[in-house]
Amino acid sequence: MKRFTGPALPVLIVLAVAAAGCGAVRDPRSSVTVTASPEETTPEGSPRTTPPGAGTPSPRGGLVAGRYQPLWPFSTPGEATAWREAHRRDGREAWHLDARRTALAFTRDFLGFTEIDRVAESVRQGDHARVHVAYQAEEGPRLLVAAVVHLVRYGSGEDAPWEVVGTDDTSLSLTRPPYGATVRSPLTVGGRITGVDESVKVQVRRPGSATPVGEACCVGAGGTGSPWSARVSFKAPPGRTLTVVASTGGHVATVERFAVTGVNVDPS
Repeated sequence: MKRFTGPALPVLIVLAVAAAGCGAVRDPRSSVTVTASPEETTPEGSPRTTPPGAGTPSPRGGLVAGRYQPLWPFSTPGEATAWREAHRRDGREAWHLDARRTALAFTRDFLGFTEIDRVAESVRQGDHARVHVAYQAEEGPRLLVAAVVHLVRYGSGEDAPWEVVGTDDTSLSLTRPPYGATVRSPLTVGGRITGVDESVKVQVRRPGSATPVGEACCVGAGGTGSPWSARVSFKAPPGRTLTVVASTGGHVATVERFAVTGVNVDPS
């Protein structure tokens, strides 16, 4: 998680709170903004299941660009390289080369937030991309942004796949545990939130598991930049990279905002 410094987000997203973790690197080589049409829903050809081999340990040498946690869809450089070689042979799973489709698949398929199926905006700067994943408002074609997903190319070159490494902080932040921290169960999770009558749900997820490995629900919260916290127990093998996700909703959609951070299970 880190503070978002891009354009203002519509309706439910109010820029706020302290930065944490993900830590963007601005790459001056390029900057491209693409706005999707409201009709763009799911990423065509993206997977409904986790790629084979996911969920393997992520040693420090497996960090993305040397500093980011590999959250999804790959867990190690070896997995990313294996896909790259297969894609060169037969063109399989080309969605890995599209940051928008990867961000939507992460949100919908890995996190299970099926209502969040649109892209409001996608901003690319070199090997970094920030995809504003959204859902459609009931009263019209307006898109409501739920999170800004940060992706980085896992490897060098234009055929290196996109990897989700975190989200940017908005009106819901997840600042504890710190990004990249080594953790044990039970885990204290917290941050700040702006909103009215909010209910924060926390899940701990890892690639290769269709269900959360830990969950805590639900923490009542509200106000302007108000602190929230929860305690969650989880079961995961040591040395794994986990995704901690906080979400809130229930007003106009089941999940209206979410934030994620990446941590590692204590190997001892």
